[in-house]
Amino acid sequence: MTDLRHHGDVDARPGLEDFAVNVRGSAPPAWLREHLVDALDRIGTYPSTEDDRAARRAVAARHGRGADEVLVLAGAAEGFALLPALGPAKAALVHPSFTEPEVALRQAGVPVHHVMLDAADGYALRPELVPGDADLVVLGNPTNPTSVLHPAATIRELVRDGRTLVVDEAFMDAVPGEPETLTGERLPGLLVLRSLTKTWALPGLRAGYALGDPDLLGRLAAHRPHWPVGTLVLAAVEACASPIAVAAAGAAATETARHRANLAQALAGLPGVEVHQPAAGPFLLLRVREGERVREGLRRRGIAVRRGDTFPGLTADHLRVAVRDAARTALLVAALRSELTTEVST
Repeated sequence: MTDLRHHGDVDARPGLEDFAVNVRGSAPPAWLREHLVDALDRIGTYPSTEDDRAARRAVAARHGRGADEVLVLAGAAEGFALLPALGPAKAALVHPSFTEPEVALRQAGVPVHHVMLDAADGYALRPELVPGDADLVVLGNPTNPTSVLHPAATIRELVRDGRTLVVDEAFMDAVPGEPETLTGERLPGLLVLRSLTKTWALPGLRAGYALGDPDLLGRLAAHRPHWPVGTLVLAAVEACASPIAVAAAGAAATETARHRANLAQALAGLPGVEVHQPAAGPFLLLRVREGERVREGLRRRGIAVRRGDTFPGLTADHLRVAVRDAARTALLVAALRSELTTEVST
């Protein structure tokens, strides 16, 4: 049985060079940290309506939406946990992909159908594989762990009367120019989830938001408690949606794309390593001969990578590696080369 609750932080233990968790950097940038420190003076009271309104207005301005089309979340993962509130009769989940939506839906007793994409055609999205009677469809773009960026035009084909289409764009801000984003579109039943956790190194805070029709957002949030997100989350969302932050994220995305190309080129030169291309996210999907043994060997060499067999449709030979800078990339490549050379010599 696939471990749907597995997360990369399980693979990344203290003391290991972390290629398992898709977080850029080890701490928020100084300007964001200072903004959060300033907000600490307000945590002696409950989060205010004005704090929530300011965060939603900032996100709305960033995406060309109305403030009533924004729901601030404690990370995009909270959005997945809220999906059962929509009362779906049948959910179609596009895989291989992030598994938290499936956990939430299965726990709520929602029937789940896997739409399995094929490595042979590059894990391309094929709308005809999605059951017509699915009233909830969930997919990632770019998809974790394949790093595939699906065309927005293809995703639009999944819109149906009576269907909620959830597009997880948790890594879209790591794509230069965000060419396939649906954040600015008002399609019937469309719900777009965004995360700030990865780009701004906020996993200990968890910050994100949902975009969609106000009535749909209202249904999604129907069972949330009072003050579902804290003052610091609201402060982070407002700050990270500012024009200066968006420009900084764009520059970081360009840098990540350069590092990803260098990483892919270096890994492709190793025997027994297949690098899935094209890739658009801040991570790469690899297929490595005797992947489980290699992953354990890398751990002994001080390198943590994400196992792939906990994603439906992938195997123990699949590994996901986060994109890092040139110096850290060199460490991974050297360790992997040594591990593969050891395999050959034995």
